[in-house]
Amino acid sequence: MQAGAQAAAAIAVLTDMDEAKRPAKVALKAWGRSARYAGARDRAYVSGLVLDALRHKSEISAAMGADTPRAIVIGTLGRIWGLTAEQINQQFDVNEHAPEPLNEAECAGLLADISAAPDHIKANVPQWLWPHFERAYAKDALAEGLALNARAPVDLRLNALKRPAEDSLKAVAKIGGEPVEFLPTAARIAPPEANTRTAHVQSLPGFAKGWLEVQDVGSQFVALSTGIGPGAQVLDYCAGGGGKTLALAQQMQNKGQVFAYDRDGRRLVPIHARLKRAGVHNVQVRDPRDDDPLGDLTGKMDAVLIDAPCTGTGTWRRHPDAKWRLKPGQLEVRMREQDQVLAQAAPFVRPGGKMFYVTCSLLVEENEDRVDGFLRDNAEFERVSVFEVAKMGGLLSEQGLQLLETCAPPHLDPLPNGERKKSQLMNNDLPLPRGERVGVRGQDRLEDLRLSPRNAGTDGFYMAVLQRKV
Repeated sequence: MQAGAQAAAAIAVLTDMDEAKRPAKVALKAWGRSARYAGARDRAYVSGLVLDALRHKSEISAAMGADTPRAIVIGTLGRIWGLTAEQINQQFDVNEHAPEPLNEAECAGLLADISAAPDHIKANVPQWLWPHFERAYAKDALAEGLALNARAPVDLRLNALKRPAEDSLKAVAKIGGEPVEFLPTAARIAPPEANTRTAHVQSLPGFAKGWLEVQDVGSQFVALSTGIGPGAQVLDYCAGGGGKTLALAQQMQNKGQVFAYDRDGRRLVPIHARLKRAGVHNVQVRDPRDDDPLGDLTGKMDAVLIDAPCTGTGTWRRHPDAKWRLKPGQLEVRMREQDQVLAQAAPFVRPGGKMFYVTCSLLVEENEDRVDGFLRDNAEFERVSVFEVAKMGGLLSEQGLQLLETCAPPHLDPLPNGERKKSQLMNNDLPLPRGERVGVRGQDRLEDLRLSPRNAGTDGFYMAVLQRKV
């Protein structure tokens, strides 16, 4: 395919997404089935153009004066990929399958100055969601939003149960894998260029042998930060396909027991094959269809991991269409689900044991607010420092501990008499004024973990540690 035809294909995919309300992955797959003539480089180019257009949709629409698929694709080619109007027209003039040449307004849009646009437009965050970003990051909200517009690398976890990490690293080096300084059991493949396919990790012999798994470095870092090591009794309460279950089994060296559970049994389907391939022997998968599948675990777990359902705002680099499909009602549903899983998982923690609440969200409403609400209703639990837990666990390198220290939430303003500031948002209503955070007397920060593309170069993750009092 020539470049003009590739641009036309990207316009068609975005049009299909709008008309059929399809996610980008589904629309791209549908186009691929209908375009048998397209080669691997063509598919990579079209996919890259579509995803970059979605990453930068707000700023491009503001500059081009339109949010049509054609305007967004042209704006991406010019404003993001750096082509001039003349170069774009040269591509469009090649054959009958290319779009029509640029008109005067489109040429002007490529050069338009949007420096005075509202921050949510420059950050490419939906307007309704911007107050939530400001609440989470205050003066850094724009910078955090901009960091979510970058292409994401491919991250790998090197499975030491099967092969020493240094040996697996040699294998992935063949496809561009490089070590991650603060995580010796991880490797990273840089994001590809627009017309280059993402490295096909599954084609490596080491993948079939279970030497490695595709897993964001942030997710790996969160698992290691729990400090959960050999011999522990652990419940992975929202295990899904088993990503964190596998990571926990590795750091536990197949010693102790991980109970993998998910209330949606369909999400557990891939876990069995993954456990076998990875050489994991210390995981029991509990079927939610069984009568009382977790009853024998009540009050016995050293650790309960809750990888809670969330809006996924921390993964927008990888799934940029998700930001435009997210609606306020969905956030409210997720918050209710998060409250439910916290309440449901808590009884399994033994006295002195810990509950780890994790999301891939950047929003305070899904993170600190949910933990605060749980602690108000459950006096037998207390919040403890992620840093101290990770330090005692001894699983992070010195570089990892240094990163952990930089990734705590911002300092919070203390309040008199230890009282929480009254806010409609505590009742799922209006946000706090810009930049205002809540805190308690005697605390200079909440001892939680916040990873983001800006502060750690990972997907966005949040973790809080709640310990059951003895």
